Amino acid sequence: MPRVDVELRIAASPDQAWAAVADVESYPGCMDNVESVTVIERGDARHRTTAWSVRLKGSVLRWTEAEVLDPGARRFDFRQVTGDLGDFSGHWAVTPAGAAHSTVSLHVDFDIGIPLLAEMLNPVASDALRENAAQMLRALERRLVAADTDAGVRR
Repeated sequence: MPRVDVELRIAASPDQAWAAVADVESYPGCMDNVESVTVIERGDARHRTTAWSVRLKGSVLRWTEAEVLDPGARRFDFRQVTGDLGDFSGHWAVTPAGAAHSTVSLHVDFDIGIPLLAEMLNPVASDALRENAAQMLRALERRLVAADTDAGVRR
């Protein structure tokens, strides 16, 4: 199964970065390629189900995923329960990266669900997902830097 790994070091504390990563419902407001994210069920503080709609290379991918959040580890794992791909799972993670910095990473394993075309389409899908993930991380970084700048102005 193809895997996409993207990470970005950002100028935000791990707690700030984790709060932004875990707030998936805010993604459409800061990420151009994310059309919608809706929490459709909260099992408890650690478990939720979300519905996503994301533009990817001129197409719109839709899926519903089960998520398990671990705030202590600053990580959340997800797996598609229904959707456009044959399989889609992975995790977001935030790790400290020096004073007042973090590394935010997104790891995705996927299967397009069309075995006869997988050899041809998996590399294209991998590139598209990698580009999309990098855009998402840069958007989170812009949001965090803007929030920090706004907070500095108010002080």
